[in-house]
Amino acid sequence: MKKSLLNLLGPGILFAGAAIGVSHLVQSTRAGADFGFGLLWALLLVHIFKYPFFQFGPRYAAATGETLLDGYKKLGKGVLISYYILNFATMFTIQAAVTIVTASLAANLFGFSHDLVAWSLAIMLVSILFLGLGKYTLLDNLMKYIIAILTVSTIIAVAIALFKTEKGFSFQQIIPSGTAQVTFLIAFLGWMPAPLDISIWHSLWSVEKDKVTFEKIKPKQAIFDFNVGYIGALFLGVCFVMLGALVMYQSGESFSSKGATFASQLINLYTENLGEFSGIFIGAAAFTTMFSTTITTLDASPRAMEKSSSLLFSKKIKLNYWFWIILLTIGTYIILRYFLSDMVFLVRIATILSFLTAPFYAILNYILITGNHTPKKHRPEIGLRVLSLVGIVFLIGFSIWFLLSL
Repeated sequence: MKKSLLNLLGPGILFAGAAIGVSHLVQSTRAGADFGFGLLWALLLVHIFKYPFFQFGPRYAAATGETLLDGYKKLGKGVLISYYILNFATMFTIQAAVTIVTASLAANLFGFSHDLVAWSLAIMLVSILFLGLGKYTLLDNLMKYIIAILTVSTIIAVAIALFKTEKGFSFQQIIPSGTAQVTFLIAFLGWMPAPLDISIWHSLWSVEKDKVTFEKIKPKQAIFDFNVGYIGALFLGVCFVMLGALVMYQSGESFSSKGATFASQLINLYTENLGEFSGIFIGAAAFTTMFSTTITTLDASPRAMEKSSSLLFSKKIKLNYWFWIILLTIGTYIILRYFLSDMVFLVRIATILSFLTAPFYAILNYILITGNHTPKKHRPEIGLRVLSLVGIVFLIGFSIWFLLSL
């Protein structure tokens, strides 16, 4: 029974691996450090309102045996072309953001070089080797252990921080005001728990798991797998906000925009509570988590571009998985080599872009899962449909609020 449950968990854990990265290690800790517990409302709301659109990825894949990209084409070739252009325009910035955070942690952990661009290139090359040798199966298996290690270490750190803190703290919620605060809020929401296009990645991983295991996963099993990963991402998001609030809020210290310094501050969040001896273990856990995010994004974006290319161009133009991986690596390196000013700026740009494009994916996923292309018995019930419509209004409303505040 244990083995079957472990085998059942797959794409949902990959979702968690892709989600628990910059949004948690960077954005959530910064939210706690700058606002205390004041943005917990935003963390909870965005998880509630994004939930249906993420869930529709594995739901559609399990119900039809197809990816969301197949569904987008059925909605009209123009829809798939729009996704193709949008994904191409954003994937380099997203990859650069997760890779530079990983490189910052690597420089802090290993110490023999602080050249973050060199670290970034090395990490991407190792990731390519990893994907070439292990492919989906190794990615699937390793992610379960990575998430477990980070979860245990984070829970321990939060528990000790709660026990050791002598300062009072307030749960009064804060509505950000002013351009700087609203910009941070939108960036925080953009990748919390993840960009909405990860729903497409999830559907791709679901179809790939069916191929690897030679067993078609049932819709209820797919949704259970997703829920495990999603609830885990929410729980760890709250934990990282708590760490930032308990250790850094009103301490007079703020997170640096420089990658190596930020990584050191992040590790100190743990070592101040667990003791200096834990630094190497926590550093390794944080680095491994970000490394897993780097790998999953490096796998998923090319996988999505290969699939959409094949749907759009058929056999006329063959742009396979490895073509896109190499192109993504080169493009990411160029961004980091020539356009990187500081880590926080790059992360902010990537997360804001993700939030502003979220309504596009939310609307498409809703139309697809409630329409004729999804078998009637697998379409969402009325409660989830209502939540979806409210979620679309939420995403559009916050995007307009942000644009008006500029």
